[in-house]
Amino acid sequence: MFILFTDFGIAGPYLGQVRAVLQVAAPARPVVDACADAPVFDARASAYLLASLVSFYPTDSIWLAVVDPGVGTERDGLILQADGRWFVGPDNGLLSRVASNAREVRLWRILWRPERLSSSFHGRDWFAPVAAELAQGRLPECIAMDPAGMQGYGWARDLAEVIYVDHYGNLVTGLRAEHLDRDALLLVGSLRIAYARTFARVPEGTAFWYENAFGLVEIAVNQGRADQRLGIGVGDEVRSEA
Repeated sequence: MFILFTDFGIAGPYLGQVRAVLQVAAPARPVVDACADAPVFDARASAYLLASLVSFYPTDSIWLAVVDPGVGTERDGLILQADGRWFVGPDNGLLSRVASNAREVRLWRILWRPERLSSSFHGRDWFAPVAAELAQGRLPECIAMDPAGMQGYGWARDLAEVIYVDHYGNLVTGLRAEHLDRDALLLVGSLRIAYARTFARVPEGTAFWYENAFGLVEIAVNQGRADQRLGIGVGDEVRSEA
C-alpha cells in the first residue's frame, strides 16, 4: 500500500491531488492516510511522530512523507529504504528518525525532476511520481548516499517536547515510554503530573501521563483537553522527575 504522512490537513484539494497521482500510476495499490495533520511546518516534531507509526504498517509499504516548509528551495529529495519499507520525502530531517531507528538502511538523493514542477507543491509533482515509480519496481534517477549525511540524522533518539496534539487535546511527546519509570513525574511548567495506565484510573478532569498506543509518553486529562488545561502545545518542553 501507499501510506501518506503529511501536514496537508483533510480539507482542501491537496490530499486528493496526491492520491490521484498515485492511483493513476498504481490503481491496484490502496492509499492509506497514516496522518494528515502532522505538526504544520515542523519537520523535527513530525520526524518523531512518523518514526512511532511505521511499525504498524506492512514492510513492503511505500510512504509518501511531506512536511516541507522549505518547498521550492534547493533542499534535496530523498528515497529511504528502512527495514523493508520505502519512504519518499524532503531532506529536512523528516525521515531521519526512521533511518536512525532502522536495522537495515539504504538512502538515495533524488536527481530526477519532472518536466512540470510547481514551486509550492512538490508532494504532488515530485515526490508522488517517485513513489509511483517505486511501486513499479523502478528507482528514478538518483545517487546513493550515506544516511549519516541526511539532515537530522544526529538528532537525539528521544525528544523531551510535545510533538503532536490530537483531536482530543491530548499531548503526545517524543519520549518513548519504555525509558520512563512509572513512578516518574512529568514536569510541565509548574505542574507535576503522575502516571496512570488509562483514563478511567483518574478522576474526571485530572491530568496524567500514560503510554499511548504508539509507545510514546502522552499527557491527557480525563474527559478534558490537556492542551487547554495545561496551556502548552507542540514544541513545549516536558521534563521528568524520578
